[in-house]
Amino acid sequence: MTSNVRDGVVFRDPRSDSERTEVAQSCVRKLGIRFPALIDGIENTVERQYNGWPDRLFLIDAQGRIAYKSKPGPFGFHPEQLEAAIKSLLR
Repeated sequence: MTSNVRDGVVFRDPRSDSERTEVAQSCVRKLGIRFPALIDGIENTVERQYNGWPDRLFLIDAQGRIAYKSKPGPFGFHPEQLEAAIKSLLR
């Protein structure tokens, strides 16, 4: 939590989709995230469908299917596997 305070990314839990969007946009700006960020609705529908707990990395293809799903993180994250999956989609 100390690093969140230092980086200025401490927020109260959002209570609506618009509040969640504002928090996410602020984090993207403040943390310099340079890839598209998608936001789950306040009802957490996507989280429940993909069962993203503990943390996981997903790659979704152009048809909306899961092209890659990591093992639970952070120790299950292997960037080279995600990179290979991205490259295979770009062929």
